[in-house]
Amino acid sequence: MRIGELARRTGVSERSLRYYEQQGLLAAERTPGGQRDYPERAVDRVIRIQELFAAGLHSQKIAQLLPCMRDADGGPSEIADAQLVGDLTAERDRIDRLIVELRNSRAVLDDVISAAADR
Repeated sequence: MRIGELARRTGVSERSLRYYEQQGLLAAERTPGGQRDYPERAVDRVIRIQELFAAGLHSQKIAQLLPCMRDADGGPSEIADAQLVGDLTAERDRIDRLIVELRNSRAVLDDVISAAADR
């Protein structure tokens, strides 16, 4: 499929898709005319990349992680190793800390809103 169709099917801009390719996160064959031609599995790959970005991982970490995942189900592949597990555990812990911080910030805002509404 061409880049425009992949963008429409995933809700990701063509610019982002080109960036993913630059970073080694996504691969496309080239037509004789030089246009990108993505396989059907690229849809799952782009969705997975978006999920990993949303989780706060940066492109270098995603590039390291993607070869260890199966696109269809997200399960680990045979090449996932202890180092990757440690890195992902650290990322998860970082996200957990952010969740706590965000909940605390929301509680402060709730208090301010409540106090302001009572005036």
